[in-house]
Amino acid sequence: MNLSRGNIFKPYYFLIPALFLITFSGIIPMGMVVYYSLHDSFPGGDFIWVGFHWFKQLFSSSDFTFSLMRSLLFSFLALMIQIPLGIFIAKKIPKAGMLANIIIVLIVIPLLIPKIVIGHIWSFLTIPQIGLLDYFANLIRIPLELNTNISQVWFVILLMDTWHWTSLVVLLCYAGLKAIPIQYYHAANIDGASPFFVFLKIELPKLKKVLLIAVLLRFMDSFIIYTETYVLTRGGPYLSTTFLSHDLVQTATIQFDLGEGGAMAVIYSLIVILTSYIFYKVISIKE
Repeated sequence: MNLSRGNIFKPYYFLIPALFLITFSGIIPMGMVVYYSLHDSFPGGDFIWVGFHWFKQLFSSSDFTFSLMRSLLFSFLALMIQIPLGIFIAKKIPKAGMLANIIIVLIVIPLLIPKIVIGHIWSFLTIPQIGLLDYFANLIRIPLELNTNISQVWFVILLMDTWHWTSLVVLLCYAGLKAIPIQYYHAANIDGASPFFVFLKIELPKLKKVLLIAVLLRFMDSFIIYTETYVLTRGGPYLSTTFLSHDLVQTATIQFDLGEGGAMAVIYSLIVILTSYIFYKVISIKE
């Protein structure tokens, strides 16, 4: 009996290294962040308990509210653009063959580029009289004014994020479309169903869980975006692209305000965790 019980638990022993790694890289740092958020820090390593003072201050701060709203708005716009675009591109890729393989390889390339490089690439594209975006903007007689024009800056950062991350949505949707049994298409063809009807009644329902995963991944990544936009805009013009991630870095590492920065990080984490949990519950629902 003891031998059998030992054999049952033996596979779980292999999880111990992973648990240590998660503890030291995730749980302990997050515990310190929570500790900072409940204290006021002073030079010399002195901490004074202030409870939820920093949280109350953040929720009464218009700067925090606007930064949070900008982050949520950016995520919403990115999803509204990239999810439909990803589905459209995935449907246009051949289901098999050499051409499909070449297209997939080309599509993956933006995902392999580091975020800081993405930011510098797009900053080069917007250099006046040299950048490609500036050239095309002048062709249509709409000169780029990224230092003053908020609408243009948002257009450029959404274009940058779409170029970088739509490939992920395409790959997920393409895999989901390939998993749909061919019999569904044969039945629809026999019934004389239109392509739109096939998409609405066959493909979209079968892609539901894939799309939920795509939305979750894209929301989390777009909501915590920092490097690309900071390199491209430095949060300007007029703080229009200062997202919550920028405020967090500014508060915690530059101003070295550990209490307020910790509270901001806790709120940030709770939003991401709550969103992930909601999507997990929705994905887990059995059809």
